[in-house]
Amino acid sequence: MTDVRQWTAPGRVNLIGEHLDYNGGPVLPIAINRSLRLKARLRNDDIVRVWTTLGGNQSAEFTTAVQPGEVTDWAACVAGVFWALAEQGRAIPGADLVIDGDLASGAGLSSSAAVEAVVATALNDLLGLGIDRIDLALLCQRAENDFAGVPTGIMDQLAVLNGERGKALLIDLLPERPTIETVDANWADAGLSLVVIDTMTRHDLGDGRYAERREECRQAADALGLEQLAAAGPDAVLKLDDDVLKARTRHVITETARVRGAVRALRTGNWTQFGSMLTASHASLRDDFAVSRMELDIAVEASIEAGAFGARMTGGGFGGSAIALVDASLRAELADKVTSRFAFHQFAAPEFFTVEAADGAREIRP
Repeated sequence: MTDVRQWTAPGRVNLIGEHLDYNGGPVLPIAINRSLRLKARLRNDDIVRVWTTLGGNQSAEFTTAVQPGEVTDWAACVAGVFWALAEQGRAIPGADLVIDGDLASGAGLSSSAAVEAVVATALNDLLGLGIDRIDLALLCQRAENDFAGVPTGIMDQLAVLNGERGKALLIDLLPERPTIETVDANWADAGLSLVVIDTMTRHDLGDGRYAERREECRQAADALGLEQLAAAGPDAVLKLDDDVLKARTRHVITETARVRGAVRALRTGNWTQFGSMLTASHASLRDDFAVSRMELDIAVEASIEAGAFGARMTGGGFGGSAIALVDASLRAELADKVTSRFAFHQFAAPEFFTVEAADGAREIRP
């Protein structure tokens, strides 16, 4: 066996551009300073043993010949990476893996992509495979889509693998290959904080509702004669007959425009404009894309009442977290306001933490 080495992979917050990654539109995520840690060593057989302390002590075991359907739940993201590498014809030995960290599962912060990224990065390093970060993200996406069975886009994997401290990532999901441009994420220099509000409502992107939204977007693109829905022009909604497909298309068109506006605001430090983009994005996700829920709506409304420049749900929806951009001096007031509103509705108490743009997946060297 080789000596044990350690890696880390962050979660991500998508600032804006929700549900655009599988529609060919732009997205603007950051890797965040909450992460998973992996201890790993290769074995001299084909057995993979993985332990985690996330969500309680759990373990799983499989071989490097694992196939879809043989490993489920949290361990499917791990097994999927081994499967995807084997599908490329790579000879991958077994390994012992231990995963822990402070990234909550199901909170909309992309814990599944972090698991895939940290395992893939470790195997890439340990075996000297030389896979670049974009191809590694594509491999991780295949692990999630084709092995774990969750039809996500590639934004999460790209964000957690390519994150940079102090930078947001403007990712254009072009058909041939994604491109990544960094944008300074310097709200802290203006005395502002990006607060994550974990509503404690856990989502499961494999429960079918995410796949339903993706299928609706595909149907809308087909009806418009488009390869990807983000290519739709501003009059596309008028060409559709189905009200649901109209609403989904309207979100994709307007969210694409909001990403471009948010990038301009971020570059110029126009925090009022940036905040308005966040809030408008939430309204679109609530009304046109129908992926919000009451806890997320209340978190956003209460944040605005507390003086936030803007707020929105983040992640695939149906639960998880919201984000709010607020003057650092108002963080406590925001937390009090949201907590009070949750208590009034007899919801579980939310949790709050401030995030910064952080580096992507990497080895932790002694």
